[in-house]
Amino acid sequence: MTREALDIIIRPLLTEKLTDMRESQRKIGLLVRADANKVEIKKATERALNVKVEKVSVMNVGGKIRRIGRMVGKKPDWKKAIVTLKPGEKLEIFEGV
Repeated sequence: MTREALDIIIRPLLTEKLTDMRESQRKIGLLVRADANKVEIKKATERALNVKVEKVSVMNVGGKIRRIGRMVGKKPDWKKAIVTLKPGEKLEIFEGV
C-alpha cells in the first residue's frame, strides 16, 4: 500500500540546531507520521522536495507531561526524521536570496 508523499511528511522542523546541521552537514529535520518507516520517509522526501536522499535517521519523541493546577495531562508522542542529502543537493526553500 503506497501513501502520498505529503501524507507522510507533516512539516519541516526549524530549530537552531537543525539549521546548523542543514548548513554544515546537509541534514534536514522533518516531523513525520508516527507509523512511517525509513523507506517511506526517503521516497516521500525525494518526491515532495525533489532532492536525492543519502540516509534517513528516525527517532520517536515522547510527549511531555504538563500540569495546570491539579490537572495532569500529556502532550502527544511524535516522530522526527533527520534526512541526509546526497553531496551537491540543496533545498531551494531554505536558501537565502
